[in-house]
Amino acid sequence: MWLVAQDKRVEYAEEVYTITPREDKKALNLLCPTRKIFSRGDTLNLATISVDVEAVFDGVISVEASHWKGARRRGPNFELFPRTRPGNDATIENTDAGTTLKAGSLSATVSSQPHTFNVRFHSTEGGSTLTSLSNRSIALAYTPGFINPKITEDSNDVKHYMVTQTDLGVGESIHGLGERFGAWNKIGQAVEVWNEDGGTSSDQAYKNVPFWISSAGYGVFINTPQKVDLEIGSERCSRLQTSVEGQRLKWYLIYGPSPKEILTKYAILTGHSPMVPAWSFGLWLSTSFTTSYDEKTVSSFLEGMHSRKIPVEVFHFDCFWLRAFHWCDFVFSPEHFPDPKGQITRMKEAKLAHKTCVWINPYLAEPSPVFDFAAEKGFLVKRDNGDVWQWDLWQSGMGLIDFTNPDAVKWYVECLTGLFDKGVDCIKTDFGERVPVKGVKWHDSSVDPARMHNYYAFIYNRVVYEALEQRFGKNQAVLFARSATAGAQRFPLHWGGDCESTYAAMAESIRGGLSFGISGFSFWSNDIGGFEGYPDPAIYKRWVAFGLLCSHSRLHGSSSYRVPWEIDGSEEGEESCTGVLRTFVRMKRSLMPYLYAQAVESARNGWPMSTRAMALEFPEDPTSWFLDRQFMLGESILVAPIMHESNEVQYYLPKGKWTSWWDGKIIEGPGWQTEKHGFGTIPVLVREGTILLVGKEQSDVGEGFAYDWVKQGGEVRVYGESVTGSALVADSTGKELGNIEVNSSELKSSSTLGDTWKVKKIWS
Repeated sequence: MWLVAQDKRVEYAEEVYTITPREDKKALNLLCPTRKIFSRGDTLNLATISVDVEAVFDGVISVEASHWKGARRRGPNFELFPRTRPGNDATIENTDAGTTLKAGSLSATVSSQPHTFNVRFHSTEGGSTLTSLSNRSIALAYTPGFINPKITEDSNDVKHYMVTQTDLGVGESIHGLGERFGAWNKIGQAVEVWNEDGGTSSDQAYKNVPFWISSAGYGVFINTPQKVDLEIGSERCSRLQTSVEGQRLKWYLIYGPSPKEILTKYAILTGHSPMVPAWSFGLWLSTSFTTSYDEKTVSSFLEGMHSRKIPVEVFHFDCFWLRAFHWCDFVFSPEHFPDPKGQITRMKEAKLAHKTCVWINPYLAEPSPVFDFAAEKGFLVKRDNGDVWQWDLWQSGMGLIDFTNPDAVKWYVECLTGLFDKGVDCIKTDFGERVPVKGVKWHDSSVDPARMHNYYAFIYNRVVYEALEQRFGKNQAVLFARSATAGAQRFPLHWGGDCESTYAAMAESIRGGLSFGISGFSFWSNDIGGFEGYPDPAIYKRWVAFGLLCSHSRLHGSSSYRVPWEIDGSEEGEESCTGVLRTFVRMKRSLMPYLYAQAVESARNGWPMSTRAMALEFPEDPTSWFLDRQFMLGESILVAPIMHESNEVQYYLPKGKWTSWWDGKIIEGPGWQTEKHGFGTIPVLVREGTILLVGKEQSDVGEGFAYDWVKQGGEVRVYGESVTGSALVADSTGKELGNIEVNSSELKSSSTLGDTWKVKKIWS
C-alpha cells in the first residue's frame, strides 16, 4: 500500500479539476490531473486522466478512464445490446455535496470538495452507497518504471496500464467471473481473466467472463476481451482492483438491487441465452475420449442401456470418430465407422438414441490433406512473416482456423453441413482457449491479437451455433462448448471441462457451475463420473445424482467408459450403478414440465436454470452468499450433492418449510442439516409455497424427454397448507401456454392443462 514495486511507476488521479456535462446531459467528463493543482505551474509536466461517467440505461452507469485518447481503439469488441438498447432518461443535478448523474434507480455523485477525487455510486432513492472510487482509486501505470518521462517517446519497451480500485464494504462478497473452480466467494483472490486449457483443479479457467456480482446489490461488467487482472481484496483488503494493459479501461456498474435484477440488466447488455430443445435435457452418452470404439462398440452401449431401461437421448462420438492425426477435417474414420449415415439412421429408427453429437475443435492437423487446402486459401492464422502459425501441442503441426476471414467461415459451415447431412444433430465445440498472441496476424488486420485470445471463444462458437440454427431452426440449436467469454451465453450450452474422478473434483465442478451461472449463463453441464481417471462405484453414483440434476447431463470419460456396467460389473438392484442411473434419469424426465418452464423463464431473464446459487433466490440471507456445496434447481428445488465416502452431507436451509422429494418429510429453516443417504437418494427439497408440475412415469424406454407432457398429464403438486399462487406452463416446444392458478391449495382453473392433470396436496 505504501510503496510501489521497483519495476513500476504509478500515477494516480489526485483530484477532479473540471466537470464537463455532455451536451445531451447523459454523461460527465472529469479531467483529473495526477497531482493536486494549487497554482498555474502545477498544471505543467504531468499526466491527466480523463474519466467519462455515462448514464447507459435505468440502473446502469459506465465509467471509462483514459490516459492518451489518441491510442487506436482496435477490435474485436464485445457486441453490446444484441437485442435492443433501452431508453435513457438521465439527469444531472448540482448540490452542495457535488454533481450527481442519475440513471433511473442508480446515481453517481462526484464530490464537490476541492482538491479531492471521489465518485460515489448509490441508489437514487435513499442514497445508500453501493461502492465508490475514492482517494487514489484511478491510475495509469508503467513498467518498467522510470524517472525521466522522455522514455515514453518510444513506447515499444514500456508497457502502459490503466487501473481502477472500487471500494469493498465490510462483509461484502464477490462472485462470478466465469466458470471458476476455486472458492465461490472471490474475496482475497487474484484473478486473471484469460482463457486457458487448465482443467478444473487450479485458478485457470476455460470460460473467463469479465463480470462479477457483489452481495452489496451491484455488479460490474468490464468491457474488454483482453486480459484483465483483478486483485479482489488482495492487494488492498478494502478494494477491488482492475487493471488492463493499454490507454483506456471501461466498465459498467449495474444496480439491482437483487442479484436476479443485476443478471437481467447484464443480459440486456451482453445477450440472453436462447432456449434449447427439450430433448437436450435427457441423458447424453459418450464413447469417451481415448477408449477403443467403433460401430460395434457404440451399438453394444446403446443396446445395453436400452435393455436396462435407461433411455439415452443423445449419443456423442468423441474425437476418434476422426482419423488419428486428422483432427479436425470432418471425415469419419472409414476403418471404425464405414457407414456413418446408415449407422446414425439405424440407431434413431431403433430408438436407441434420438439424437447424435460429434466432437470438433477449431484446429487442423498438418497430416490431413485438408490442411494444405486451408493453408493455400488463407483460412489459417498466420505469423507476422506470412507463415502459417503452427505448433505440435495437441495436434501434429496444427493450424488455427481464422474466423475473421469470411471465406474461412463459409468453408467451415460447409464442412458442418456435411455432418448434418449424415444425421448429426448437435456439435461439441471443444477447445478454443489455445489462441496465440505473440507474432501472429489475422485476416482482419484491424483486430488486436491480445484481444482475440479471449474473444476467439465467442466467434468460434457463434459460427457453429448459427450453422446449427440455420439447419434446425430457432431454439433448436445445441452446442456442447468448453470455452466462453462475455456474450457466449447466446450460444448454448457449455460444459465444465476436464475434471478428475474424485469427490474433490466434483466439488470443484459445483463451484464452477455456481460461478458460471451467476456470470449470466442459463445452461451448463459436466462430465458425470469425472473425466480423468477411473471412478469407483461410489463416486460414480454420487456424481450421477448431481449430474442428472443439472440442466444438462452427460456420461463422459477420458480413458475409460462411463456406461454403468463398466463401473461395477453387471450388478443390479436399486443401489447399483445401473439402478441409481435409472432412478435419476426417470426422476429428471418426470420433472420436465417444471424444468422446461424454468428454462423458459431463465433464458428470458438471463438467470441460471440449474446450479443456481442460493444467493439468487435468498439474497437477504447472509449465509446464502457463502454456500458452494449446494444449489437451486430452478426457483423451487434445493439440491445438496453428497461428496464424502461416509455418505453424510451437511446443507443449509433458508427460512421456511422444506419438503423432501423422496418421503415428504417437512424440515423447517433456517439452519444447517446433517443427513446420511444411501446411493438412491440425496437431499432434494421443495420450497414452501411451490406449485410443482410433475409428468407421468415413462411408459416406453424410447419415448424420450421431448414428450407431450401437457397432453399426457401428471400431477400438480402443492407444497403448503393453504397455497395461493401460479406456475408457468410451457409445452415441449417451449411455447408458453399461460399460468395455472391455485387458490387455498385448490386448482382454480385447469383449462391450460386439461383433465389429465390432478392436484396432489403434499402436506395433507
